[in-house]
Amino acid sequence: MTASTELAPLKVYWQPGCSSCLKTKEFLISNGMEFESINVLEDEKAFKELEALGVRMVPIVARGKDWANGAVFRDVARVAGFQWGGHKMLSPEEMVARINSILEGALRFARQIPEQELDTMLPGRPRSYRQLAYHIFQIPEVFLNRVEHDAPYTYEALLSQLPPQIKTKDDLLDYGSKVKARLNAWWQSTGRNTDFSQPGKVYYGEVTLHEVLERTGWHSGQHTRQLMLTLEKLGITPEGPLTDADFAGLPLPKNVWDNERSWD
Repeated sequence: MTASTELAPLKVYWQPGCSSCLKTKEFLISNGMEFESINVLEDEKAFKELEALGVRMVPIVARGKDWANGAVFRDVARVAGFQWGGHKMLSPEEMVARINSILEGALRFARQIPEQELDTMLPGRPRSYRQLAYHIFQIPEVFLNRVEHDAPYTYEALLSQLPPQIKTKDDLLDYGSKVKARLNAWWQSTGRNTDFSQPGKVYYGEVTLHEVLERTGWHSGQHTRQLMLTLEKLGITPEGPLTDADFAGLPLPKNVWDNERSWD
């Protein structure tokens, strides 16, 4: 890293409701780092600056021309200029149990959303309640495609664009149920014997498959917390709400929506 790069301001490019974006900002704050916070949906220069770095996604942490995807904290710490010792991860078996609880909760909460509210948009984010619920199940599906078929784990694969066959709430619930069943079938057949120390082969950096599984859990978990918040904002009490015990050991963000933008 050059001297000029070291003197450049630290920047974080993010968007509201993005679980990794929020987690990245909280990580830097907890480590005493000051940074320029750039909401790419509000700052007209943001995408041009990202394009100059050769990236088209968030979260991105940059200092001059040096950048890292916010999903990999050791890379973020390197760009920010401090040491990070990592954290203790749950075992794969414990992670799968957490994901099961999360997906079961997401199915309950999605079932409670009134059909006429499914296409309501989230605050400050071009994503509907329907897309939010879909994304919760899409995350483990992309993981399963990776481990079962060695499918590319790309940024585009995780964009919450509903397939044409998901039209109604029942379609959405059927999809979610099938993903959950597939996760358990994989775990019972080959999953528990998988080498989780192998390379994750994902778009956001060099990580192990164990780390990809962990991210599958907390990523779906964070959006399920947002789904509960959606119900609460509609004046609906979540049925069997998930608690801290259901997320124990998963490194979720502290905030549910964002640390700078309230839902309202």
